Amino acid sequence: MYRLRLNYLHKLTLLTICVLLLAACNNDDKQNKKNVIYLNYSSGALESIDPAFAKNLYNMWTDHMVFNTLVESNDALELVPSLAKRWKVSEDGITYLFYLRDDVYFQDNALFPGGKGRKMVAADVVYSFNRLIDPTVASSGGWIFNDRVAKDEPFKAINDTTLQIKLIAPFRPLPEILSMPYCSVVPREVVEHYGKDFSRHPCGTGPYQFHYWDEGNVLILHKNPNYWEIDENGERLPYTDAVQVGFADSKATEFFLFLQGKVDFVNGLDGSFKDLVLSKNGELKKEYRDKIRFEKKTYLNTEYIGFLTDTNNALIKNSPTRHVLVRQAISYAIDRKRISTYFKNGMGIPASSGFIPMGMPGYDSTGSYGYHYDPAKAMELLKQAGFPNGKGLGEFTILTPDNWADIVNFVATQLQDIGIKAKVEIIQPNILRQQMSRSQAVAFRAQWLADYPDGETFLAFFNSRFPAPPNYTRFNNATFDKWYDESMNAPDSLRRKLYQRMDSLVMSQAPLVPLFYDQRMHFTQLNVAGFESNPMNLIDVKRVRKK
Repeated sequence: MYRLRLNYLHKLTLLTICVLLLAACNNDDKQNKKNVIYLNYSSGALESIDPAFAKNLYNMWTDHMVFNTLVESNDALELVPSLAKRWKVSEDGITYLFYLRDDVYFQDNALFPGGKGRKMVAADVVYSFNRLIDPTVASSGGWIFNDRVAKDEPFKAINDTTLQIKLIAPFRPLPEILSMPYCSVVPREVVEHYGKDFSRHPCGTGPYQFHYWDEGNVLILHKNPNYWEIDENGERLPYTDAVQVGFADSKATEFFLFLQGKVDFVNGLDGSFKDLVLSKNGELKKEYRDKIRFEKKTYLNTEYIGFLTDTNNALIKNSPTRHVLVRQAISYAIDRKRISTYFKNGMGIPASSGFIPMGMPGYDSTGSYGYHYDPAKAMELLKQAGFPNGKGLGEFTILTPDNWADIVNFVATQLQDIGIKAKVEIIQPNILRQQMSRSQAVAFRAQWLADYPDGETFLAFFNSRFPAPPNYTRFNNATFDKWYDESMNAPDSLRRKLYQRMDSLVMSQAPLVPLFYDQRMHFTQLNVAGFESNPMNLIDVKRVRKK
């Protein structure tokens, strides 16, 4: 089999330890932890609690607890009000008006009069958004507004509860993009007092407020007693008193802590546990069903193998991937279902449609323009390209991080079966990203995760006017760019049809091979209820109750 296997005795030992740990949970200890949510951030410490630098998952999770955005995206990918009650756009798609709540207060802070949190107003949103595009701040989220908003007064407070945003050109996904944690609202006086140290003294309008952070060891957030959201029964959110975050940097250690009851939630699973905990169809094994809760849901992330398509680049002058028919053949030669079953334990949906993943508006549920496993079709395409059985084709190299080596090696073996020679090279992730950005990677394994709940976030990947990122393949098609522009001021229903048309055009040129659409893999303790997340994997704990 083309997958890594644990030694049988090793697996048996792990399973025995897991069951013993589950049985060892102390009920009295659980009772003491009832009003605290325990999380762990594995694979690296938290970098920042400043939304201007919300560039990775753990930063975003924390920012979402401490701050609020104008709008949010729920589990059904519906855009729902948050700090903004409602919004509207002008007919020309240039001017947006957001009408804000007038009952939202920043968390208590010594820099406010009397130490009490002051009311959040439209001027705070203007300041927060201007801060994102301020070059002296160097926010990693500056791209959100760069080349999109008007150069003069792009953000304006009409009054305390009305915000105006002016664009250079229509961009219909603007409300969706404002749901990103980058667009959280911060208070000017606190930010300007602390400057770059605002990350160590964050203040927002969110359900939890900063209490203590021992970097790399523990982060503690306390309930914001004056939080503005109230549930359908009139009870003020959040329900729990605190959130405590640990920083065990191993996914395996994290899962052991979870089995001991020391962590309430785990996102994803270390590879060594997959065969122990999950069946091949991605279900929780019988011995765990009465001990922990497992959910898999849509995750707007497409895993793929990309190809450099700029024919002016000398690197692909002699590469097999310079030919469209060869790239199409590669797409037909890969058994995505086998990858999902044997390498992912059923966690991931074979990508037989386009680049837009399942669950995102614009996804083609019919699979009318995607690729499926068909080696005979792949061989026929090679023949049409003038390379029967791969004769005359040179070799090319697929660059991949180590954690994907098994899958990419399997892909290379399948390509060899139809006569295409592909070599696999392991490379550090940061170096790979640099080479992708500099057009130095002929073929590469990567992923594209939705930044916001609109198909445009996947299609921008192919806009020839955009640099890398996002356009790592250097795809260039005038018709695609024309449809992209048309979609930016089209009604929702028409825009989604245009999205499918663009996605279909891209697939016909095969600048990449979508392998599978990812799924969220969430484990929670049985005494935890009300845990929520959206398809971008942004968790929301303000409605969590612990029994």
